[in-house]
Amino acid sequence: MSQTTHYTDYDVMKEKPNWDPHTQTIVESRLTGSTDYKYLTLEEAELLRSICALLVDDSRGEIIRFVIGHIDETLSRAVGEGQRKAGVPEERTLVRNGLKSIEAFTLGKHTRSFYDLEEAVQLQFVRDWSEGTLDIGEHWIVKPKDLFHKLLSLTVDAYFSHPQVWSEMGYGGPAYPRGYVRTAIGQTDPWEAVRMT
Repeated sequence: MSQTTHYTDYDVMKEKPNWDPHTQTIVESRLTGSTDYKYLTLEEAELLRSICALLVDDSRGEIIRFVIGHIDETLSRAVGEGQRKAGVPEERTLVRNGLKSIEAFTLGKHTRSFYDLEEAVQLQFVRDWSEGTLDIGEHWIVKPKDLFHKLLSLTVDAYFSHPQVWSEMGYGGPAYPRGYVRTAIGQTDPWEAVRMT
């Protein structure tokens, strides 16, 4: 996919000196994705890489690597999820069993792993999955709809916290400790992105 942006000259990382040291460390760490997974296996990470890239329509390696690392970090923590529908497994179980289900489904139908399929076939799978029209057969351990919503939520959460994506959408990054001064509709602070027409 070719990325388009209205903020071609904007780089949120130029604002780094205006952030406190803790914020600088957090944001900088997002520029490199780790492959030292705490929860995911390498096979699960590879499968997620294919799925997440399709969910956000962006296959840039460094960004998707960060997304997978962020998901792995989320799944590795033993913290509550806040809210979960009755009958839906905890997210780490949902994701692991869901990835097993996808792999069993694609091996049964195509005799290849999902990440080895042609992009058009992968895209059709994700489209059918999102629309609830996937012929799941007996391979699914979890409900496809529950898995789709969880993976979409985890993927979008990570993707839109990457500084490069911030720059492309014109987001100025953390405003702490500087804060925003011009808050009326249509006003921007001098350090915010200027839209190029």
